[in-house]
Amino acid sequence: MHFEVAVVGLGGVGSATLAELSRRGISAIGIDRFDPPHHFGSSHGHTRVIRKAYFEHPDYVPLAVASYAGWRQLESLTGRRLLHPIGLLQAGPAEGVVIRGVRQSATQHDLALENLCHADVARRFPGLAIPADLDMVFEPDGGYLLVEECIRAALDLAKLQGAQVQCHRYVQHWSKTGTGYRLHLESNDTIDCDRLVIAAGPWANDLLGRLGIRLRVLRKSLFWYSAAPAANNLPVFLLELPQGVFYGFPRLPNRGMKLAEHTGGQSVSKPLDVDRSINDIDHSRVDAFAKACVPVANDCHDHTVCLYTMTDDSHFIVDHWPGDPRVVFAAGLSGHGFKFAPVLAAALADKVMNEHTSWPVEFLSLARFKVEASK
Repeated sequence: MHFEVAVVGLGGVGSATLAELSRRGISAIGIDRFDPPHHFGSSHGHTRVIRKAYFEHPDYVPLAVASYAGWRQLESLTGRRLLHPIGLLQAGPAEGVVIRGVRQSATQHDLALENLCHADVARRFPGLAIPADLDMVFEPDGGYLLVEECIRAALDLAKLQGAQVQCHRYVQHWSKTGTGYRLHLESNDTIDCDRLVIAAGPWANDLLGRLGIRLRVLRKSLFWYSAAPAANNLPVFLLELPQGVFYGFPRLPNRGMKLAEHTGGQSVSKPLDVDRSINDIDHSRVDAFAKACVPVANDCHDHTVCLYTMTDDSHFIVDHWPGDPRVVFAAGLSGHGFKFAPVLAAALADKVMNEHTSWPVEFLSLARFKVEASK
């Protein structure tokens, strides 16, 4: 089999890239080790936070704003509701990472942001108990995405536009041929392509190892709680506390209230073999957060495990393979990349077809790690 472009990995970024390539009329195939959406990697867990006032760095804001438009376009093309901008409440020390960063991004990019006092929060969101020493900001454009539905929508659209999708196909490695690239699958099958996009999430090390960059995989626990009716009317919320950064969502139909810790996590050497049972330490930490700050949460009734693939600076890598502009990749999304899938897909499609993109992703380039690919 031969295609113009092969996309390896069909999580949030890979599925969106396959849809973008097929929209441009490019012969493309998407390949995944499992059957996306699935619960083995990073792109699952029912909901993901989406926000514009990005505390991690102001340079993300133009990408975040564009991603909102991208998700709305996917909704329009597929007739599905994916993005729910119900608002985002963030709290933390005034000079902490979260609040300082949110205010910096909002000021620099003229974003809507409300500074709230504790009386405001008690009146508007009585299901939350914010510690008295924390500052609070409310972003009305913040909210959540339905993560599995986003992937289903992107893959359905890609197939409707002519892309092929192959599931339960593990790409062990790839090699360069005289005219393009060959993907070597575990079944001894091969797939040939002219250009290659790698979006392999926790399995990126298997395909990008020759770059010599360090991508650490962390095991993260997500928990769902039953909750009082007051939880129905909450925004998404994220709190920077002395013990870590925790976040949660309102009670949603048939799921309950999702709570988790963004910090922490356990290192994983083999993503396929990760322990998916409840981790007692993670559970106790989230329980303590719920008791202290989310009094409407009751008993935990469900959980899952997802994986963060971390770079050393916790920022993404979106770039070409060194010296080879026909191979591009997105890696190390570090637990905050899903929301950017539409714009990262557009940037990857530009780069793999035309070598350059007008999207402002230079700050995410491989150059900051000063690596050279080995042969």
